[in-house]
Amino acid sequence: MTKGSSNNSSNGSGGTSGGQGYTVTSSGTNSQGNHYCSRDYGSSASNQNSYHYSNSDGSYYYSNPNGSTYHNDGNGGSRYNSGK
Repeated sequence: MTKGSSNNSSNGSGGTSGGQGYTVTSSGTNSQGNHYCSRDYGSSASNQNSYHYSNSDGSYYYSNPNGSTYHNDGNGGSRYNSGK
């Protein structure tokens, strides 16, 4: 496991508040070049087991610690859900 801190902006693409600590619980890249990363933000997060993945076609998805989700289809389309 890897410790880190998030400094992403709150624009949906990983939208968390800066400085929030997390532990990387798993990550990797499969044979098709698709990457994933799972993070544990602890008991104070709405979604304790957040993750993101990015695909070789340019699409990506975030499930954020605040309960929101963000999906970009790699072709200019995107979808954000606040989780509320």
